[in-house]
This record gives sequence, structure tokens and C-alpha cells, in this order.
Amino acid sequence: MTVTCHAEDPEPAERFPAGPLFVPVRPGPGGCSARFFRTPLGARTAVGFTSRERLSAALGAEQAWIRLSEPALRALAEPLGVGLLTVDPQLSAPAAVAVPADPAAGWHDWDPRHLGVARAIG
Repeated sequence: MTVTCHAEDPEPAERFPAGPLFVPVRPGPGGCSARFFRTPLGARTAVGFTSRERLSAALGAEQAWIRLSEPALRALAEPLGVGLLTVDPQLSAPAAVAVPADPAAGWHDWDPRHLGVARAIG
């Protein structure tokens, strides 16, 4: 049976290797380790980008990276239970907001007395 691939087919019948990927990493005590992410449905996924520009657009210019082939990234992720690989993800969460230097500075924003919430005692 011959497998055909149509342009409108959302998932081709055969997966083609993406080639060398720019894989986001984070520094650690023993070197660097690959960053894994979650899909919108919550599944863990390895992520690779086909160019530095795409990686920078999604994760920022300061994101550290290494080059890995698709099979190497899959082999790295599989023992950790990460079976999905996302290439060039388009959407990502906004950057994290810095925590104030004094964590107690904003305590009154959540205090029931300042919110006008009645408290039951005893």
C-alpha cells in the first residue's frame, strides 16, 4: 500500500527528521540539562528549534542552547518519560515577573482586613 501525503493533511503519515535542532538548556551543577515543557493539554514535551532566531523569539535572547539531532533529543528525553517532541513551538507563556526584594512588602494586599472580608473568630 502506498502512503500519500496531502498538503492539507495536518499530520503526515511519515515523520521526517527535523535535522540539527537548537535545544534550550539550563545550567546545572554537572553541566547543562535540556529544558522540557508542557503542551497546552499538560503533556510533557521536549522542544527544539530549527534556528536561533526562532528560539530567541520564543524564549528570549538570553536562553542558553545546544545543538542536537532529533533522534538524539528523543533518546535523551525518553528515559525521563518525555515521549513528545515539539519543533518550533509558536506559543509560550509570558515571561515571569520578578519577585519583590522584600516578600513581606505586599502582605497587606492579601490581608482580610485590607480586603474588607469579615473574619469569624472562635
